[in-house]
Parts: sequence; structure tokens; C-alpha cells
Amino acid sequence: MSTDRVDAESKVSGNQANIPARIRRQLDIDDGDRLRWTVEEDGTVQVEVVHRRGGTFEDFTGYDGEKDTDATADHDGWGVE
Repeated sequence: MSTDRVDAESKVSGNQANIPARIRRQLDIDDGDRLRWTVEEDGTVQVEVVHRRGGTFEDFTGYDGEKDTDATADHDGWGVE
């Protein structure tokens, strides 16, 4: 393995390793993001940052049913028969 360029190092503790702060900032890694690991045939490792979406309801497009609803009256009863 070549050590010509080392951006940062971190120590493994148990099954975990920290991502150095400078690398996290540079790649805009935040809580909830995922790292996708790939080991190449030559032994090199590639890591892809998969950023989480904006929030819990990011993909929510609203109620798409046929029944008219009144959110203030029906809120606590939705899904309850």
C-alpha cells in the first residue's frame, strides 16, 4: 500500500473507527449519513458517502385516499378502526 499521500489517520477501537473532523467537514458528512464500503480486487478500499435526505417526511406527498378528511378532527383517529 502506498503512503505517498496520507490525508488523515484514525484509530480503530473495538469495531469502530472515527472519521477525522477535517474529512467529515470536507465531505459534508453529518449524523444519519451512511458510508458505503467497497473493497477492490487489488485490496484498495473505496468509501462513498450516502447523505440522508432532509427529514422524516421528505418523501411525503400527502394523503392520496378517496375519503375527505379534516386533519384537526381526524388526526388522532387515522388508522384506527
